[in-house]
Amino acid sequence: MMAEKERIHELDAVRGLALCGIMVVNTWQHTRGRLGNAPHVGVDWVIESLLQARFYPIFSFLFGIGLVLFLRSADRIRLVWRLVILAGFGCLHQLLVPGGEVLLPYAVIGLVVLLPASFLPRLAVLILGVLATAFGCWKGGGYWVIPGLFLLGMAMMQYRPPREVVPPVFVASALGGGLLTWLTVYMRLNPGELWIAAVPPVAGLLDALAYATGLLLLLRTRLRRPLLAVLAPLGRMALTNYLTSTPVILAALPLLTADPTRRAGIVLSVITLAVQVLFSRWWLSRFDYGPAEWLWRRLTWNAPVPNRVEK
Repeated sequence: MMAEKERIHELDAVRGLALCGIMVVNTWQHTRGRLGNAPHVGVDWVIESLLQARFYPIFSFLFGIGLVLFLRSADRIRLVWRLVILAGFGCLHQLLVPGGEVLLPYAVIGLVVLLPASFLPRLAVLILGVLATAFGCWKGGGYWVIPGLFLLGMAMMQYRPPREVVPPVFVASALGGGLLTWLTVYMRLNPGELWIAAVPPVAGLLDALAYATGLLLLLRTRLRRPLLAVLAPLGRMALTNYLTSTPVILAALPLLTADPTRRAGIVLSVITLAVQVLFSRWWLSRFDYGPAEWLWRRLTWNAPVPNRVEK
């Protein structure tokens, strides 16, 4: 039981890391979207090369893991209802960010892909996940890789690979991701020489894997406690923090677009995340679920859900 709880805490931390990266990338994307064809600066190159398309794959993978965990205590009808409610969250969120939100696509893809896959043997899920991810990379990444990552997360939770695989996976993904990231930058700087559409999404996936497994390795060191203290609360309240970050970014856009260096977006992201960490820690010391997480759970079960921590 203790090992299971430790794994859940680690998944929360990985989710929190992904949320940090998504906050930075979303802030940058909203800013770039308002600037049109503004010249690239150093921040643009760093985010495009090391952060963009590196964190939503982690979220997608964890979403597949979450499905397996949910089905341990619920049936598939309840899962359908849970995804429908998530789609409702997405529709409301899309009123703020038309065309730029992920909850609705996650819910739809979950219904179309994960629900049928829950009837399949785990080997079939794994094979379909590999094939779907490869197809998504061939199509250029983006939403195309999400179904495959959902399936791979689902398969990983079913197979439960031993912890000993983390170090070699980290080394392989870091080396492969670093090489393909360098190739991606080279192709962008020399567009007339070479362009292979599958390289950027594969680089993003390998980097995402390196970031996630690298964090898991750090959680085996003396840094475990401070990292969990910062990242795990963010991850436990990922839905709340994701939804509340959008109005912050939109409200700050006039200031962000006035900064030609794009560094203001980094500063805003760091400050917002710091506030969210403090708020998440404070909230979770009093309640079991974040506000949005509790509402999602309450609507899913259509029954009262106790939330206050019993002391």
